[in-house]
Amino acid sequence: MDSEEVLAQGSRVELAASTGDITQQNGSISSSSSTSIDERNDGLRGYFETAQWTADGTTILTSSSSNLISGYIVPQDLLSPTAIRPLALNPQSTIQLPEPSNVLSGAPYFHLAEPWTQQLLVSARDHPIQLFYLSPTSPSSPPPKPASSYPLTKARSETFLTATSLVWPAPGTHFIAGSRNLLAKFDVSRTGEEPLVRIKTIPSERHLSKGGGVGMRGDVSALSAQPPDASYASLLAAGTWTCWVGLYDFAQAGSSCAVATWSVARAAGEEEAAIGGDGVMQTIWSPCGRYLLVGERKSRGVLVYDVRVTGKLLGWLAGREARGNQRIGCDVFPSSDDEGGFEVWSGTTDGVVKVWEGVGSREGTHNSAWGWNASHESTIGSTCVHQSGSVAVTCSGSWEFPDDDSDDDSSSSPSRSSNGVTNSDSDSESDVSSAEEFTWMRRRNKESSLKIWSMIGNGEEES
Repeated sequence: MDSEEVLAQGSRVELAASTGDITQQNGSISSSSSTSIDERNDGLRGYFETAQWTADGTTILTSSSSNLISGYIVPQDLLSPTAIRPLALNPQSTIQLPEPSNVLSGAPYFHLAEPWTQQLLVSARDHPIQLFYLSPTSPSSPPPKPASSYPLTKARSETFLTATSLVWPAPGTHFIAGSRNLLAKFDVSRTGEEPLVRIKTIPSERHLSKGGGVGMRGDVSALSAQPPDASYASLLAAGTWTCWVGLYDFAQAGSSCAVATWSVARAAGEEEAAIGGDGVMQTIWSPCGRYLLVGERKSRGVLVYDVRVTGKLLGWLAGREARGNQRIGCDVFPSSDDEGGFEVWSGTTDGVVKVWEGVGSREGTHNSAWGWNASHESTIGSTCVHQSGSVAVTCSGSWEFPDDDSDDDSSSSPSRSSNGVTNSDSDSESDVSSAEEFTWMRRRNKESSLKIWSMIGNGEEES
């Protein structure tokens, strides 16, 4: 899909609400806006990394690079024909975390009219998994404290294990966290307690070959549960940074919890899809629970598997550019046409959102049907379709490193003596390290915003 086609098909959506570019906003303005753009210790303003809908579809939960969790309630007049668009989005609730957060998950029973249900789970480095209430905040209110905590530690020590992924499926009585070579199931009502069940993804970490080729080794970077209304047993799909995917059934007991594991490296390689990949960053099920989508970092597509035939690649979504290490999340929605299958919505590193239709109804390469420019220059970290199908949310944001100019300060290159001979190896290594640190300090934010897009029907588009 070329740029002209993307621009032409962008008329199928309309910008309904936006925060504006938070990296350009004044930090001294009203608290409702400044809370979403807290500055980091290095002076850079945070950018949006992820966004997700709450279970009732009334609120958007976001996480930023400044370790800030925010809740945005959708304006009541979002789709009003008399509203002046785009409407302004301001956070009603914020939670400042002490350490970077790897995962965020809202309660599957979240309901805006019932405050006790407005819960979310976060996992910060060197801390237990914590449960917060998404209560309104103001400059005078104290920082919110976690209501519950769930420690995940090594079995023979008190060292905290970082939960690198998290899933909180319906009905919400339990949640599952992923860590290195481990899956852990917690009871939400048992605050302060260790997990009920621990499932090792490899038989042993002490083996010379780390499991002896059985199971999947590495940090569990992605977790997703089958839709609750799937026509067969509910499975959990886990992915790792080592390019492995596993299916687990926690309804079973013991090691039989593992249903299947397989590597996606060959499928993503030149022998099959040729889309590349360097670690799974998302697993997501189709609305029917029959197909599993696997997205990797440093990839140019998304793999599609039919779980009825374990490990066999059905096809791949071409053109989903995810060339860096930054997470790019996609979303699924039931198909509205007679083609069958389902839709997949995903952003790219180019700032474009693409939509694939009829996924699951064909094999091999699957090209996007349409798309639009959601950001001029930044990566689209998340694309989420509302359960009604009438609106979609995107969040953009990323860093960039300016190119070195020829007249840069000498500190950006290895030092040389007065006669032009390079100094000793140790001095050179020290200078190179200083140059890399200097380049890191020169990084800057690209455009970052949270946007809500409304869908335009065919009749409205023609008129």
